[in-house]
Amino acid sequence: MSYSAYTGYGNAEADWLGALPKQWASRRLRFIATESLMYGANEAAVLDDKELPRYIRITDVKGDGTLHDDTFRSLEEDVAAPYLLKEGDILLARSGATVGKSFQYLASWGRAAYAGYLIRYRPDQNIIFPRFANYYFQTECYWACIRSTLIQATIENFSAERYKDLKLPLPPKAEQQQIAAFLDWKTGQIDALIARKKELLEKLKEKRIAVITQAVTQGLNPAAPMRDSGISWLGHVPRHWDVMKMSWVCKSIRDGTHNPPDRAPGIHRLLSVRNVQDGKFSLLSDDRTMTLEDFAELQQSYTVEENDIVLAIVGATTGKSAIVGRLENVTVQRSLAILRPDGGAISGSFLHYVIQSPIVQTEIALTVFKYSAQPGIYLDDVGRLPVVRPPAQEQVAIAAYLDGETEKLDALVGKVEAVIDRLTEYRTALITAATTGKIDVRNVKVPAAA
Repeated sequence: MSYSAYTGYGNAEADWLGALPKQWASRRLRFIATESLMYGANEAAVLDDKELPRYIRITDVKGDGTLHDDTFRSLEEDVAAPYLLKEGDILLARSGATVGKSFQYLASWGRAAYAGYLIRYRPDQNIIFPRFANYYFQTECYWACIRSTLIQATIENFSAERYKDLKLPLPPKAEQQQIAAFLDWKTGQIDALIARKKELLEKLKEKRIAVITQAVTQGLNPAAPMRDSGISWLGHVPRHWDVMKMSWVCKSIRDGTHNPPDRAPGIHRLLSVRNVQDGKFSLLSDDRTMTLEDFAELQQSYTVEENDIVLAIVGATTGKSAIVGRLENVTVQRSLAILRPDGGAISGSFLHYVIQSPIVQTEIALTVFKYSAQPGIYLDDVGRLPVVRPPAQEQVAIAAYLDGETEKLDALVGKVEAVIDRLTEYRTALITAATTGKIDVRNVKVPAAA
């Protein structure tokens, strides 16, 4: 559906807003708030008492504005009292990776206070409709302002003082309500479509794991005689396959440096788990680099070579893996283990598929569970991970089969992800166009159910 523009525009005072409709104004946030912007409570979230006010953090809020049940934390009454939220309040992230992110308090959350890295904005509802304001904080121009400020800063921080000076577009009040209702309707449709695409994405990823698991646990010959593997979650494997420890099929298993050298301009990179993406070990534009001398010193104790497998062994992504391609001038941090397959015992490609399967991933999950709250697995545990080993010819055939099958599934995943990206971009563009007056939705009939 196409929407018409307004009949006349004036000059916007803030560059990122662009030209606004003539009957609109723009106001700094400080002048459309009933109270001064306020930072949240700097408290450890340790209580789990449902009778006390909930303690809201960025990670508690889902994309649809509802809350995760499994992350509930609460604050004592006296601690929470100065930070209790009211209907219409908007929370803005001021620092860290989520700087700029926003969400609106909903009465369905119940009594709630908020964390110290969030800023509470309490809109003056005589001037600005809270849902309209909340939509503005999702626009391209809002994010352009955030990025522009962060580029000039030494740390990622957008303070309350900066938020106070932020200019918002200000249509007449009734028009704000119509725009918010229109966006509730249209973003609801887009969000429902994105949700369906994400469900499809999960099914494709589950299918990928199922295909890998079938091939690396039962082979390509369904008539092959089977035997008990001796591992409960693995079940039966072909009778002529071996089940052994990871250390028996690798020449070496070690981790990266525990003492990263100082950052320095250059071509020698120190990579980490963030470089493990979709089963590939990829260079990124912002990789940490070091001097040639520091790189040469690290090379004396360990190297990263083509056909090695890197495995995440620290943090939330423990278990992610990738095969190293032809990369030069790279080494790794301790968040990664470097597995060097013994070509005489096992194919690196086949081993990587085994690592992606429940054979290894289940054991990693059970091992991580044994240790502290910080996810991770020790190198000795990596060496004890179970591995199946068919004869060499079967390894090659299985790896080749899985290369073909996963390539097809990965292509489908890529197409679905591209659709999700386009829908997400359209959602942001529509919100931007409506809240900055680039399209006129005053006469759009919004369904009552919206």
